[in-house]
Amino acid sequence: MTDHYAVMGDPVSHSKSPAIHAEFARQCRQDLRYTAIRVPSGELRAAVERFRAGGGRGLNITVPLKEEASGLGAQPSARAARAGAANTLKLEPDGRLWADNTDGPGLLRDLTGNHRVELRGRRLLLLGAGGATRGILGPLLDAGPREVVVANRTVERARELVARFACAVPLSACGFESLQGERFELVVNATAAGIHGQLPPLPAGILAPGAVCYDLMYGAGAAPFLSWAGEQGAALAVDGLGMLVEQAAESFLLWRDVRPETAAVIAMLRAAPG
Repeated sequence: MTDHYAVMGDPVSHSKSPAIHAEFARQCRQDLRYTAIRVPSGELRAAVERFRAGGGRGLNITVPLKEEASGLGAQPSARAARAGAANTLKLEPDGRLWADNTDGPGLLRDLTGNHRVELRGRRLLLLGAGGATRGILGPLLDAGPREVVVANRTVERARELVARFACAVPLSACGFESLQGERFELVVNATAAGIHGQLPPLPAGILAPGAVCYDLMYGAGAAPFLSWAGEQGAALAVDGLGMLVEQAAESFLLWRDVRPETAAVIAMLRAAPG
């Protein structure tokens, strides 16, 4: 019987994950189907149980459900436990549920492998303190930046997040208004503002010469931030399409014990209209 996988989130109709996993399945000769299921915040547990009852084998979890996913009673991987958020669930036939977070590895593979961005020794600004930031902060810290600052509209939320990640790298939290006069060599937008065509309230002049800007969103959702980055003189401004494919490959490996090639899939999506 064909195995069923899906992505759950809200919104989710725009997701490219079904196309990505269909290509992975073709490439790796795996018998599976992958769908997108809209699940509003607060309804994930019931949705997962329905999916399991229907024979589902694995899930990707996206905005705004990643923190909710970590509270389902699943056995977490080390990186999911560290983040307090999960974006990948593996459902075993015997009822066991495994949780992982592949966002950080996906981001690092795209930044350092596909775009040749050096993270070590750089001053890094992370925008947002939600589930997306939780998933990428640990791996970014492990990459050896000089300093990491997490900026969020609600400063207390950013401080609570920072407190989870004690490490040797200087790590601090602030509001957007505190960024005035600061300079960063890498700015990563992990907010969902772009979904609504908005931009975090960033002051002008925060990009150091040669700075790189990266938005975890892709397509129209990344447009406001990438446009701002261009206006501010970023040396490189990239959306999160590559990260989406790379983290999907990590999920596919967890589910199917085979790692698909990603370069051709990224190129296919870049070339596709819309």
